[in-house]
Amino acid sequence: MESQCKQNFHEESENKLNEQINLELHASYVYQSMSVYFDRDDVALPGFSKYFKHQSQEERDHAQKFMNYQNLRGGRVVLTDVVKPSKDEWGSGLDAMQSALELEKKVNASLLALHATAGSHGDAQFCDFIEDPFLEEQVDSIKQISNHITNLKRVKGGLGEYLFDHETLEGGE
Repeated sequence: MESQCKQNFHEESENKLNEQINLELHASYVYQSMSVYFDRDDVALPGFSKYFKHQSQEERDHAQKFMNYQNLRGGRVVLTDVVKPSKDEWGSGLDAMQSALELEKKVNASLLALHATAGSHGDAQFCDFIEDPFLEEQVDSIKQISNHITNLKRVKGGLGEYLFDHETLEGGE
């Protein structure tokens, strides 16, 4: 049965939005994996754990907002299998932040493609929805993670990583 409220919401946009929902859930899953890794007794970096737990929740929130939007526009949410993280061991804080940066860039590229799809079908409302807050948040997140990577390279591992965890990521609370 076709939705009564569906207007100027192209099927291609609807399908791409479902793909974005899946990607956001995957990103949440990856960040959750990072969070529990840094919470392990043999890693013990609570600031990293807290940071990645927050990132995981943020990605889940994004997925939920996209699902709500899909329903608002008269589309159909089609959930598919969420791909597990590529690894369970994340190495150092620097290694994890570099993986996080790659992930954020992948999510950003997907959002840009989704925006282009919406624009190609003249869906200004969908473009606006993607721009604010999603694209803006992605740019901010990419910059923040890049700053963390620069500082982690500067302090190196060991005690420097421990201090970064406690001072920058507030793991000492």
